[in-house]
Amino acid sequence: MAQAKPEKKLGGGLTILLTGDDQVQTLNRKYRGRDKPTNVLSFPPANGDYLGDIAIAYGVTAGEAEAASLTLIDHLLHLTVHGVLHLLGYDHERSQDAKIMEALEADILADMDIANPYLRRGRAA
Repeated sequence: MAQAKPEKKLGGGLTILLTGDDQVQTLNRKYRGRDKPTNVLSFPPANGDYLGDIAIAYGVTAGEAEAASLTLIDHLLHLTVHGVLHLLGYDHERSQDAKIMEALEADILADMDIANPYLRRGRAA
């Protein structure tokens, strides 16, 4: 099992917004400078015990699930886990960080009886 060592203390609440692609595109453009929809965005809080916010684009997510022959709920759960790990301080910009984050995702999803999504893409987590 991958070792979880979050930079942020566990606790507090979080908000998950399942919304349209247009709203996620607006958020992606405003906060990341990327004018396109994406599947999931995570927003840490400015302060406090609140964990943060996650926005998931329904259309992008549904399309990805269909293209990969996944159930929508399994893909939504994967993106939720991915978003929460970002809120806890994990990232995947560097190869080594991606391996750690993907392994954590696979372990968490396995606990929910969801297949490793990275094996489907030809990468082992």
